[in-house]
Amino acid sequence: IGYLNPQIEGEGVSLRQTIKVANPNYLFLDLHISEWAPAGKIVIHFSKDGERVLSRDYELKSRRPGSAERKGFDNADVLYLITPDRFINGDPSNDYVQGMLEKPNRSDIDGRHGGDIAGIEKSLDYIKNLGFTSIWLNPLLENDQPKYSYHGYATTDFYRVDARFGSNEAYVALAQKARDMGIGMIMDMIVNHCGHHHWWMDDLPTPDWINFDNTYVRTNHTKFATQDPHASEFDKKMFFDGWFDTNMPDMNQRQPLLANYLIQNSIWWVEYAELYGIRMDTYPYPDMHFMTEWTKRVMAEYPNFNIVGEEWNGDPAIVSYWQRGKVNSNGYTSYLPSLMDFPLQEQVRNALQSDEPNAVRKIYEMVARDFLYPDPMNLVVFPDNHDMDRFFTQVDFDYDLFKMGLVYHLTTRGIPQLYYGTEILMSNPHGTGHGVIRSDFPGGWEGETKNALTGEGLSEAEKTALEFVRSLLQWRKDKKVIHSGKLIHFLPENNCYVYFRYNDSDKVMVIINRAEEAQILDLSRYSEMIGGKTSGKDVLSGKKYTLEGTVEVAGKTA
Repeated sequence: IGYLNPQIEGEGVSLRQTIKVANPNYLFLDLHISEWAPAGKIVIHFSKDGERVLSRDYELKSRRPGSAERKGFDNADVLYLITPDRFINGDPSNDYVQGMLEKPNRSDIDGRHGGDIAGIEKSLDYIKNLGFTSIWLNPLLENDQPKYSYHGYATTDFYRVDARFGSNEAYVALAQKARDMGIGMIMDMIVNHCGHHHWWMDDLPTPDWINFDNTYVRTNHTKFATQDPHASEFDKKMFFDGWFDTNMPDMNQRQPLLANYLIQNSIWWVEYAELYGIRMDTYPYPDMHFMTEWTKRVMAEYPNFNIVGEEWNGDPAIVSYWQRGKVNSNGYTSYLPSLMDFPLQEQVRNALQSDEPNAVRKIYEMVARDFLYPDPMNLVVFPDNHDMDRFFTQVDFDYDLFKMGLVYHLTTRGIPQLYYGTEILMSNPHGTGHGVIRSDFPGGWEGETKNALTGEGLSEAEKTALEFVRSLLQWRKDKKVIHSGKLIHFLPENNCYVYFRYNDSDKVMVIINRAEEAQILDLSRYSEMIGGKTSGKDVLSGKKYTLEGTVEVAGKTA
């Protein structure tokens, strides 16, 4: 096709530039679409030596009314994270797809198990009744890899949903049905790497499409190189250009044609599926200047949208570097609204696991570092996700600590996210791999005696946890004071951490007692926040408290 000359036929659409590259099997067309261009058919004609040899029809779709003003997820939301292959198998007929490389094998913990879009659709009532308002799905795009493809992070077609999950149309229908139920859809995207069986890998458009000349060189994972004023160019190149794995080629976002492709693909998915947000995988690993351009252009199209980036680092100085509004010493400018709050997640886990006499101070001291973030309210807070031990495992299967952790994540500043199955105490043995952490959701396959969606076969502990999560989420749903209220916290004493969320009309006092024994709190210490209030009601138990003198808090409770 690279030897052909194109012409555009379409009202309001013109061909601005034809870009021919070294590989004659590719041709890049830069189109200009005027603001007044009507929706409808456009035709691209191709000619050689003045003779037309090929014509192709394309549809120019109209933009949905109000699309540019679409609102993204915010503090009023709670995100439900799902690994689709391990959730619910709603359509067994697509488990095996003729011609795709990996076949289903539920006995293989790292194989494909059959969960799909149809299964997620069947769970929407369950998700809504629990109180979740948005769904973050691990990637659904095609991963036609020979093995270990279920997780979705090795894309082989950026415009196609994997046929073993369903279809593009099924995904759009799921997003629409969820939206009608008040649940937004957040898409997991990856622009750092693709799968080594992506269709272009056998015939790269340009020699510089993949970093290190399409040869595997592993990234050094040294994220400090991004901000380190003394970092060598060698270390920076090894970080940004190095590959995650032999089967995940690292794309070169400095290649302008590839960069534009990835940016336009993201905007296309937002518009096509009417997305509620984007979660960007491995945010610091692509070229950092490309990420500025990517985020800037997506947010320019949708100014009220939200994007959360994954920067897995326990240091808020590193994480905050990427948030929009941060003034960085090296002049780097970011347009990323939100980040996953890994620093806080680590310290909550450490505090709950610790036998230290005042371990909850770890949480206090991390929140005290919020001055590093331009917008700490727009961080996503979470007890666990698909890449780490499940939360019940993190707290050594202690239900009291489990409840304490959930109370904290659902009442502190930020936007909470829970992983599927957390609500029924799903766990994994310490030190197990990703395949075990991402175990099948109970009741997601035919013939199972245990079904979380119906409650059938759940243990009493699992039922209790489910109702605890439901009551907390349903209470949070309408609590603007938790969504957007200010946060005041007090220095922990005797392993007891007290903080308040408040606005002009409402006030919530949260007491977390990590100590094994009961604590007597002198309420006069909190008088600046309690003010003239004389009583309060515990949201969890309904018990009423007199806010005078002291209050007793049982051990290991929130």
